[in-house]
Amino acid sequence: MDNGISKAERTRQFIIETTAGIFNTKGYAGTSLSDLTEATQLTKGSIYGNFENKEDVALAVFDYNLSRVRLAIANRMQLSTSYHDKLMVYAQVYHSFSGEAFPPGGCPILNTAIEADDTNTLLKERAERAVSEWKNNIKSLIQAGIKSGEFSAGTEVDRLAYSIVALIEGGIMIAKITGDHANLDKVLKTVELLIVQLKA
Repeated sequence: MDNGISKAERTRQFIIETTAGIFNTKGYAGTSLSDLTEATQLTKGSIYGNFENKEDVALAVFDYNLSRVRLAIANRMQLSTSYHDKLMVYAQVYHSFSGEAFPPGGCPILNTAIEADDTNTLLKERAERAVSEWKNNIKSLIQAGIKSGEFSAGTEVDRLAYSIVALIEGGIMIAKITGDHANLDKVLKTVELLIVQLKA
């Protein structure tokens, strides 16, 4: 035991962290067992001694990748004092979506949602839950801003929260397809305008 973590838990975490970028770049279907053994330098038996199957690894990797993004957002939000600034964190973090908060391959929600739609129920459910939780977090910030008097009381909270998520994810998709990060920056400017317009 080391710091209360068993060898098996350390191995499991090592597999997750080492294969995080591979799954996020190649996708579930495109990632082979040999990709996992080559990256980790572990045997098939060692990997499947810690996970039931490849899908089990993919689910754990998605959770890990998502937690990295959420941590980056939470850390920045702690430094923000107004609800306006807290919402702007989303535009700031995704502005640098190829930075340290994101694994290679970009946004895990977008990547997983595109690939898992109709092909992998468990991964689709994970991505769907992530989008729903993201929307609800934005919604809570807007509602708190309205309650404090910082935002206009006439705001359509649900519509705006979904619109922010859709703009960010759509902007990332366009940037990836065109190979031009500036296209995401243009979309994020629209996100910023929507947040500015919230002010009472």
